[in-house]
Amino acid sequence: MRPMIPVARPLLGKDEFEAVREVLEAGELIQGKRVKLFEEKFSEYICVKHSVAVSNGTTALDLALKTLNLSSKDEVITSAFSFVASANCVLYQGAKPVFADINPKTFNIDPSDVAKKITNRTKAIIPVHLFGQPADMKLLEEIADEHKVVLIEDAAQAHGAEYRKRKVGSIGAIGCFSFYPTKNMTTGEGGVITTNNNSVAEKVRLLRNHGQAYKYQHVILGYNYRMTEMSAAIGLVQLMKLDSLNEIRRENAKTLMDGIRGIKWLTAPYVADGVKHVFNQFVVRVEENCPLERDKLVEHLKNLGIGVSVHYPMPIYKQPLYLELGYRKTNCPRADDASKHVLGLPVHPAITKRDIAHIVDALKEIR
Repeated sequence: MRPMIPVARPLLGKDEFEAVREVLEAGELIQGKRVKLFEEKFSEYICVKHSVAVSNGTTALDLALKTLNLSSKDEVITSAFSFVASANCVLYQGAKPVFADINPKTFNIDPSDVAKKITNRTKAIIPVHLFGQPADMKLLEEIADEHKVVLIEDAAQAHGAEYRKRKVGSIGAIGCFSFYPTKNMTTGEGGVITTNNNSVAEKVRLLRNHGQAYKYQHVILGYNYRMTEMSAAIGLVQLMKLDSLNEIRRENAKTLMDGIRGIKWLTAPYVADGVKHVFNQFVVRVEENCPLERDKLVEHLKNLGIGVSVHYPMPIYKQPLYLELGYRKTNCPRADDASKHVLGLPVHPAITKRDIAHIVDALKEIR
C-alpha cells in the first residue's frame, strides 16, 4: 500500500536538532538570549520595530486585544470563516465578536461587509490572512482609519506573505503569528506579536510574564505566556529557511494548478493581484457537478493515500459554543457556502513531484 501523503508536515533537520541540543547543554530554557535574538531577527524580517515572542498564536491574539482594554460593551469584527481562535480571543476579553462574510474567491474577509458591520461599539477589526493569502489590507486600513478602530492582523497562516510588497504583520497596528507545526515555519508551539507601537510592545512584554517589570515587581495583572529557549532556537533556524520553503510551496502550488486545470468540477485557488501568496494550504472548491459529494471525495482520496483537509467545515458562528452564546441568527452566506465546498490538498515542502503527480492523477480519474 502506498504510504499516506500528509496534508501538512513540518520540515525539520539536523540544524534544528543541533540548535535544541545547544540550548539543553547551556541549561537556560525559558525566555533567554535566544528568545531575544529570535525577536530581533523576526522584526528585521517583517520590517517592524518590535516582535514579542509568546507561547502560541492564540496567546498572541489574546495579548494583542488585551492592549485595547476592552469591556463587555465593545465589539470586534473578524472573519466568519477561520479557526475558532480568531473569535475566541475576543470572548477572552469579555467583548463581543461580530462576524463579517468573506470574498468567495480568496476566502478572506470582505471589506464591504466589514463596513456594514461597524457600529459605535466597534473597537477593532481582525482580518485573517487565510491559507497564506493576504486580506485586502488597503480597503481595511481605510475603514479602520475612517472609524478610528484598531486593525489587528491574524497572520497565523501567512509567514512571509506580502501585500503590495509589504510583509503581513507590518501593515496593521498589531500583527499576530503562530508557529504551530502546520504553519510555514514552526517552533513546535509558539507565537509572536509584531508592532511599530512602543507602548503596545511594552505592555505585551509585561503581560506575557506575570506583569513583571523587574524581578518580583509585578506592576499589572499578567500571564505566563512566555516562549521557551528551545522554541526560539528552532525558530531561528526555521526563519532562515522560510523564504526558500515558501518558494517550494509556491512551486508545488503552480504544479498542482497546472495539473488540475481542465477538471470541470474543481476550482483552483484564486490569487489576488498585488499579493504574494505563500500557500499554507492549497484550498480548492469542490463544485456541485463533482461526481462525488465533497465528504465522500475526502474519504476516497484518503483511501488512495492522499491526506486532505477541510478548513473549515462550518463558519465559526455555527460552532456549538457560539450557538449557545446566541449567534443562531448570524448569517454570512458566502462563508457558509465555502464551508460546504472547500478541500485542502497537500502543498508543503516535504511532498515530491511524484506525490503531486499521484494527487493529480487521482483527481483526474474521478468521473
